[in-house]
Amino acid sequence: MDRETVIKFRERIDQEARDLATAEGATAADRAPVALDQTSVGRLSRMDAMQQQAMAAAQQRRRSARLAAIRAARVRMDAEEFGYCETCGEEIPIGRLDLDPCATRCVTCSR
Repeated sequence: MDRETVIKFRERIDQEARDLATAEGATAADRAPVALDQTSVGRLSRMDAMQQQAMAAAQQRRRSARLAAIRAARVRMDAEEFGYCETCGEEIPIGRLDLDPCATRCVTCSR
C-alpha cells in the first residue's frame, strides 16, 4: 500500500480516536454510581437511572475496544504491515479498509 493511502487512513483513525475521547469525557457522569436516595428519587426512577448507567458502561466498553483496535492499526502502520491480512498475508481491499480502517483480515479470511 502506498504511503499516501496509509497517511489518509492514519488521519481518519486519529480523528476517530479524538472523537471517542471526547465522547468518553461527555458521558462520564452517566457511568457514575447511582445514589440510593429514595426520599428524592422513586424506585422506578432509580431503576431507570441504573439502566442508563449500564447502557453508558456498555458504550464505554465498546469505545475502549475500538480504541484498542485503533492503537493496533497504528502499530501495523508503523511496522508497514497495515493493509495486509493477518491470516493469509494478502492485501486487504481498499473498499474494506474504507469501511473499517482497523480491519485486520480480508473478506475471505474473516468468514
